[in-house]
Amino acid sequence: MMSVHIRNFGMTADSKEVHLYTLESVSGMRVSVTDLGGMLQEVSVPDGKGGFIDVALGYDGASGYLRFGGSLGAIIGRNANRIAGASFDLGGTTHRLANNDGENNIHSGPHVWRKRLWDVTEDPKDDPDGGASITFGLVSRDGDQGFPGAADVRATYILHPDWRLELALEAQVTKTTIVNLTSHAYWNLNGHASGSVLRHSFSLDADAYTPVGKGLIPTGEIAPVEGTPYDLRESTNFENRLYALPDGLDTNFVLKNDERLEKVATLVGDETGVSMDLYTDAPGLQVYTGCGLKARGKGGAHYKAFDGVALEPQFFPDAIHHKNFPQPIYAPGHPFVSRMVFAFGLR
Repeated sequence: MMSVHIRNFGMTADSKEVHLYTLESVSGMRVSVTDLGGMLQEVSVPDGKGGFIDVALGYDGASGYLRFGGSLGAIIGRNANRIAGASFDLGGTTHRLANNDGENNIHSGPHVWRKRLWDVTEDPKDDPDGGASITFGLVSRDGDQGFPGAADVRATYILHPDWRLELALEAQVTKTTIVNLTSHAYWNLNGHASGSVLRHSFSLDADAYTPVGKGLIPTGEIAPVEGTPYDLRESTNFENRLYALPDGLDTNFVLKNDERLEKVATLVGDETGVSMDLYTDAPGLQVYTGCGLKARGKGGAHYKAFDGVALEPQFFPDAIHHKNFPQPIYAPGHPFVSRMVFAFGLR
């Protein structure tokens, strides 16, 4: 049987109590999530030496998540990534967002979801298949962050007994609007406090990517990765790309999964051999090698540039302005639904 533990995790800025929920499998794999932002705080997996290693970057308490940026482990909404000009037209109306990234909007801020207290809509429980799950909910009001319509959001974390962590995201809306949700977990398969991920092996089943211009806004082109530093179809390490990409990757790749849940990427820790296969039904994957990381993390770890990699399944950045991209537009009666699975093992 699975076991579930709940403890105090600090306070919000308005003095509400925050909790940390830990799900532990019969194999000893442990996942911790907090009702502050529904964020993923810990993922401890077998290290091949009889012990366990925490491979998710995070903070020891709510104060770290409230103080530092980086969106470590956060669920991003209403719209992950960037929207050019911090505005968009929908249904004949122009909707204006905050320009929190130069002239553009990124991750729908300010008043980001990761700093809000989410409700536990389904208590932690053992599932019939031998797994355990917990569901968090958030109601985003009409006009929240500048987006039309209210959104009733659910995020369900499921710890399966075979070293798999699943995240299912859903949003019901009251008006036609943009919904583009993702997880912004940072991974280091050598251990969250082990330093650089640049020598991790990585492969990605993507034949194309979306080139960007000023402000990392896509040009609208869908370009082949063949012959470019973005060709990750064969396993390589991130360090091998720094000759052409000195700031690492902050790039959207076009997936070939036809929006069905399929394996799209594999990450392997160079020191531990811990592996993670990513499955998703999203049309794109933003790969960010954390060049902007700078924070004091769990156990006093100093997170710095390239100490974690974020693999963010989502719609393409600025999709609303590029009609040739898959569109993150949802209407009443047609909910946003997306799944991602992080399957761990040893190589």
